[in-house]
Amino acid sequence: MTMSEGDLAVTEIRYLQKQPVDPLPPPRRLVGPIAWVRENLFSTWFNIAMTVFIGLLIFWIVPDLINFLFLDAVWTGNDREACLPSNLKREVGACWPFVWDRFSYFVYGSYPIPYRWRVDIFFGLLAIGVGWMLWLNAPRRDLGALYFFVVVPILSYVLLSGVPAIGLPHVDTNLWGGILVTIVVAWVGIVVSLPLGILLALGRRSPMPIVRTLSITFIEFVRGVPLITVLFMASVMLPLFVPEQYSPDKLLRALVGIALFASAYMAEVVRAGLAAIPKGQYEGAQAVGLGYWQMMRFIILPQALKVTIPNIVNTYIGLFKDTTLVFIVGIFDFLRAIEVARIDPKWAAPTTSTTGYAVAAIFYVIFCYGMSRYARATEERLAKGTKR
Repeated sequence: MTMSEGDLAVTEIRYLQKQPVDPLPPPRRLVGPIAWVRENLFSTWFNIAMTVFIGLLIFWIVPDLINFLFLDAVWTGNDREACLPSNLKREVGACWPFVWDRFSYFVYGSYPIPYRWRVDIFFGLLAIGVGWMLWLNAPRRDLGALYFFVVVPILSYVLLSGVPAIGLPHVDTNLWGGILVTIVVAWVGIVVSLPLGILLALGRRSPMPIVRTLSITFIEFVRGVPLITVLFMASVMLPLFVPEQYSPDKLLRALVGIALFASAYMAEVVRAGLAAIPKGQYEGAQAVGLGYWQMMRFIILPQALKVTIPNIVNTYIGLFKDTTLVFIVGIFDFLRAIEVARIDPKWAAPTTSTTGYAVAAIFYVIFCYGMSRYARATEERLAKGTKR
C-alpha cells in the first residue's frame, strides 16, 4: 500500500518545527575573558614565556612604584623639611608638596602672573578645536577645521604674544615656559607637518625633475641629521637670512626647525602610503576624467592616509616627546621647568628630583597614550568597511 501525494504532504508538514529554536550559546572557551586570555596571552609557547616574564617584571616594579607615589609619599608641607627622612622617621616617597608649590611654574613658566588668564584662554580655545576635530559626529566639521587651522592660531598669537594696540601688553617669548611651551611646540609641529609632508611626498613622486630633486634633497638632508642639529641650525643660521630688525625670536626659530624636521619624516610616511595604493586606483580615477589634484584629493590620499594611520600617529608621538630637546637652545619647556624647580634650595630633599621626573613621565604617558588609543579607535572604525 502506497501513500498518495496529499498524504505525503501532510506527513511532511506534521514534522515541521512550528517555532524557531533559539541558537545555542558559543562555547565559553571561544568567547569572554577566558577566550581573550587564551588568544592573547597563552596562544603559543613564546606568548606564554613573554606573559610570565612581563608578569614577573610588573610584580617587581609596580609595588615599589605604588609605595613611592602613594603609600610612602608626603602630601602636605611648606618646604623641604616636610620631605626629609629624619623628620618623618621612616622611608620617604614622593614629595608632593613640592609639586603643589611649583605647579603654576610647571604650567606657565615665567609668564607674568597678571596675564596668565591669556594662557588659560589659549588652552580652552585649543581644547575646543581638538575636541571639534576629533569628534567624528560633530556638526559642521568643515567649520571646525577652519576654526582649528586658522582661527585658533591667530587668536593664540594675539593672546600669548600680545598686541598693545588692542590693550594686550606684549609678553616676550623668553618668559614662556612649562607646559605652555610644550603644547605650543607640539601643536605647531603636528599641524604643519602633515600638510607639508603630503606636499613633499607628492613632490618626491612628481614627474617634474626639478620638483622631485628639490623634494628628495630636502627630505634626505633633514632626515640625515639629528633634531638637535636642526634646532641649532634654526637658532643660529635662520637669523642670517633676514635683516636684523626682522630676526625671529628664539621660540619661533625652534618652531620652524621642528616643523621642518617633522615634515621630512611625515613625507616618508605618506610616500609609503601612496606606494601601497594599487595602480588600478590611479587608472580608474583618470578613466572617469579626474585631474591630478582631484584624483589625489578624492581617491588616492584618503586611502593612503588610512593605510598609514599607525605610522602617522607614531610620528606624532615621537614629535611630542622630542619637544623636550628645545631646552638645549635655551627654551624652557615642561621638562626644563622641572629641572629648574628641583634645584630650588627651598625644596632640596632626597626625593624632590625623582618626584619631578615622575610628574613629567605621567604627563607624557597620558598624552601619548591618548593619541595612541584615539588612532587605534579611528583605525578600527575605518577598517569596518574592508572586513569580510
